[in-house]
Amino acid sequence: MQDNILTIVIPCFNEQEVLPETVKELGNILKGLIQQEKISSNSKLLFVNDGSRDRTWQLISKYTGEYSYVTGIKFSRNYGHQNALLAGMTVAVKYSDMIITIDADLQDDVTAIPKMVDKYLEGYDVVYGVRNSRETDTFFKRRTALAFYSLMRKLGVNLVPDSADYRLLSKRATEGLLAFKERNLFLRGMVPLVGYKSAKVYYARKERFAGKSKYPISKMLHFALDGVTSFSIAPIHLILYLGLITVLISIICMIYTIIEKCLGHVVSGWSSLMISIWLLGGIQLISISVIGEYIGKIFSEVKRRPRYTIESETFTQKMANSEL
Repeated sequence: MQDNILTIVIPCFNEQEVLPETVKELGNILKGLIQQEKISSNSKLLFVNDGSRDRTWQLISKYTGEYSYVTGIKFSRNYGHQNALLAGMTVAVKYSDMIITIDADLQDDVTAIPKMVDKYLEGYDVVYGVRNSRETDTFFKRRTALAFYSLMRKLGVNLVPDSADYRLLSKRATEGLLAFKERNLFLRGMVPLVGYKSAKVYYARKERFAGKSKYPISKMLHFALDGVTSFSIAPIHLILYLGLITVLISIICMIYTIIEKCLGHVVSGWSSLMISIWLLGGIQLISISVIGEYIGKIFSEVKRRPRYTIESETFTQKMANSEL
């Protein structure tokens, strides 16, 4: 097997509008790196079709026949972005010396890929693609992103700020990442745990080339919740502190009530009683919900169900043929 085989893993969910341009731009990047003899001529694009309902897989199959460097994986249904990334890396790691993951929407600047490869050739195992600004984000998304990174730092989670799932991993770094067996995936937090020498490449994030965003607010909130609960038990500690404070307030109120009774002051108490009931009820519901989130993750982990099911794939066959 030739050295410096690069596989670019691209998760796809309903990306028929942008896919032709994605194949073109990433194909040009591959060709340029091959001409410069920085990567092997066996390097490939690996598109992971995450249960798309449009013509995404038909287009992937078409380009697989037209271009030797295009390959694909088809999931049996939608398993989610993080599982699509993991499946691509799992299939590619056997034949690849380095793997780059990037979304299909072309918002991440593909011209950063040669810089990542250069960092790999300098001896780095992990190269993070980091945004140099958030000017293309809405005010709401920009503020919530900053708040999320700040919260994760306070919870002790080692994240690279403004770095999403655009990164390069060496073969051994990928194998290290795949050794993590949890089903509740938060790759942004898992990659730093792998260790190895790392570097950053900065780029400007662009507007989506075509199609609609696959990350509405609901998915963003769910993703953030996964990040917090997968890497920290701080919310459980917060519940404990909240309970202790509530008990302290209750004791103070009890002492105040006894004093008022001894002084002969008549207080109806209806308002304070209702406020206390609603306050304690709300605290209990929030606490149960947070604990339930952790129990739900435990439930998901202990079942040990497969992360995904691959219906068909063309990467292995093409790589095997190229070795003959």
